Amino acid sequence: MSWPALFTFTNIVALIAWAMLLFLPRRPLVLSVVLFAGVGLLCLVYAVCLGLLLSGAVDPGRVAGAPSFNPSDYSISGIRALFLSDAGIVVGWTHYLAFDLFVGLWIARDADGKNFSRWVQAPILLLTFL
Repeated sequence: MSWPALFTFTNIVALIAWAMLLFLPRRPLVLSVVLFAGVGLLCLVYAVCLGLLLSGAVDPGRVAGAPSFNPSDYSISGIRALFLSDAGIVVGWTHYLAFDLFVGLWIARDADGKNFSRWVQAPILLLTFL
């Protein structure tokens, strides 16, 4: 598995979903695409990669000099070893992207329901993304 390619893919999915949320009319189809093709796909990638990583089925792509990752070690040092690998960075980043997109979608729908202008929503959504 190419962790850099997966990292690029998840970033592209998130950027497209955020662009849809910010710039397209918020019709039910657009919101469904953001939810299922954006949040859902990112969550699926996260769950599959985490499962493969914890089962030991994939190489985590250790950084030179970093301690080896043991999937059964849930201590601080074990988690640190995970995040010193390419896989740990990609899995953590994908989790972040999925969660932020979900929260952004929630903010946008709630703001639309309360008749907030898109101009007022845009900086809040951008800060949520950041």
